Amino acid sequence: MSTLISQSRVRLLQGSDLLLLLVAVIWGSSYGVAKQALAFYPVLGFLAVRFCLTFLILLPQLSGEGRKAWAPGLPLGAVMLAIFLCETYGVLHTSASNAAFLISLCVVITPFVEWLMLGQRPDSRMLPAVGLSLLGTWLLSGGVDLNFNLGDGLMLLAAALRALLVCLTRRLTAHTNVPALALTAVQTGVIGGGCLLLGTLLLPGGLPALPREPAFWIGSLYLVLFATLFAFFIQNHALRHSSPTRVSLLMGSEPLFGALFAVLWLSEQLSLQAWIGGLLIVAATLWTSLSRR
Repeated sequence: MSTLISQSRVRLLQGSDLLLLLVAVIWGSSYGVAKQALAFYPVLGFLAVRFCLTFLILLPQLSGEGRKAWAPGLPLGAVMLAIFLCETYGVLHTSASNAAFLISLCVVITPFVEWLMLGQRPDSRMLPAVGLSLLGTWLLSGGVDLNFNLGDGLMLLAAALRALLVCLTRRLTAHTNVPALALTAVQTGVIGGGCLLLGTLLLPGGLPALPREPAFWIGSLYLVLFATLFAFFIQNHALRHSSPTRVSLLMGSEPLFGALFAVLWLSEQLSLQAWIGGLLIVAATLWTSLSRR
């Protein structure tokens, strides 16, 4: 009997591992999908469509216990709004492969934001990861002939804001029983509503009419259903059946899938130097995940 139970647990862990790798593939491809969708519609309009649709799907979660999500969800949603503005404008002005690599630096930045916000001093073993990430970013952005453009800068800012979001979420939800899906509903509502407001106020003539091209809607629905709803559900499910270290290691493959997707699907070109830089960033991310466990 005990043998059957252990075998079922192994199968469950292997299934979770495969699903986590699938999530890494989906998140890695999301930068390329977003870049294609932006060819049909402005950034603010694209984000409004993506997150208003997500909010409508999750709206039933805000009843009952879900009402507790409003208090932490509003400030967290504001930070997420800034993150997605930086990410999406960043993807618009840099390559999808660079975006996938640079955003993963949030894992390296997070311990230092924790130090500032929560007083938790980073372990000395973090220093090699910082060195690897800096070297990788330098190589990815051109090495000696540094070509660090606006898009790369926005992706780095988005990585720093992601680190801030992790620490702020811990501070605001540590002693509450806020349902996760309800919190996601409020956050996506803030992002979608904020982008609608910004688009109406800032764009000449407001947001244009919604695009009719099927490629835009296929990409938007892919991001809503798979890169948001499915991915977060699988990640939370896997954390119940696997160790955080194992989850972090599997999810650390996201930027590699992002670069491969950009090369194979978008026909982007990465030099050997850029590949080495990207792999160093991934190594720094994995080093950080292992050191913190």
